[in-house]
Amino acid sequence: MNNLDSGMILVTGAAGFIGSVLINELNNRGYDNIIACDSLGNDDRFLNLIGLKFEDYLDSTDLLGIVNENKNLLNLSCIFHLGACAITTEKDCDYLMKNNYEYTKSLACFAAEHGIRFIYASSAATYGDGSAGMSDFGPIEPLRPLNMYAYSKQLFDLFAQKNDIPGYGLKYFNVFGPNEYHKGTMRSVVIKAYESITSTDRVKLFKSENPKFKDGHQLRDFVYVKDVVDMTIFFANIDSNLESQSTYGLYNIASGKAHTWIDLVTPVFQALNKPVNIEYIDMPAELAPKYQYYTLGNIDKIRNVGYTGHIHTLHDAVTDYVQNYLIPGNKHIQNAKI
Repeated sequence: MNNLDSGMILVTGAAGFIGSVLINELNNRGYDNIIACDSLGNDDRFLNLIGLKFEDYLDSTDLLGIVNENKNLLNLSCIFHLGACAITTEKDCDYLMKNNYEYTKSLACFAAEHGIRFIYASSAATYGDGSAGMSDFGPIEPLRPLNMYAYSKQLFDLFAQKNDIPGYGLKYFNVFGPNEYHKGTMRSVVIKAYESITSTDRVKLFKSENPKFKDGHQLRDFVYVKDVVDMTIFFANIDSNLESQSTYGLYNIASGKAHTWIDLVTPVFQALNKPVNIEYIDMPAELAPKYQYYTLGNIDKIRNVGYTGHIHTLHDAVTDYVQNYLIPGNKHIQNAKI
């Protein structure tokens, strides 16, 4: 059964970075049977919704009310739960627990009760410093997140595992691309580098405080939002490809390659026809103890369950982002060709 055709598709965090690109791609594939759910607040994220096709909009608080009634009033067949507080430096622990743990738990139990496909955003931040590995095959109990945001995500992963919640938790690594402009300090280094280069002809990167890594050679798994969305949609109908194999659980959503910060910003300079000019600055004291020096998302698991999609090289992804979105001023993915 096609979970995208048999009922309504709910996307939480619809006006956010990944959520809005997800809806755009669903539209490209012919789906507009979508309920867009978010809490728009006071910023400009509503602009991410302009041009998208969806059946209705629902405030996240109103959704929780429907869920608490435990009635599938919306005729949902698939939930992409991407809504959360994604600020890794957030200090309000109660806020994170309510938004990232309690809300997700309510929605997951609702989906299980009504047989709704449930796909939710976990995070690679749950891997902490990586000392326990970053494998989506391994146990998650030994993982030690470095901040409260990551812990709130980890707590639900543990709940889902303990209670056999039928769903797919997607551990997104360092995602970048169009529609992230509203995220403030949480925007990717790509867009920050673009703004810095166009105004000062240089980029500032943090110095390394780990003797194992030279300045600028800290390693991250950077993944383009277009690839992230393609992998996310794959889970809507995964059982069509694997009829008898149980596939529920956690999956790394990544490029499968680790690159340095220098690798990341160099294509930005090239796309702007500027010489590479990097200045290294001290890392803020509050960030240093929680800084990840190496992340790499092995993607064998998603490949093993049938995902065959092409993943952009870092150079091609950054070049596409800069040349087709940032240079023309197209902050929104709807304004440029995929």
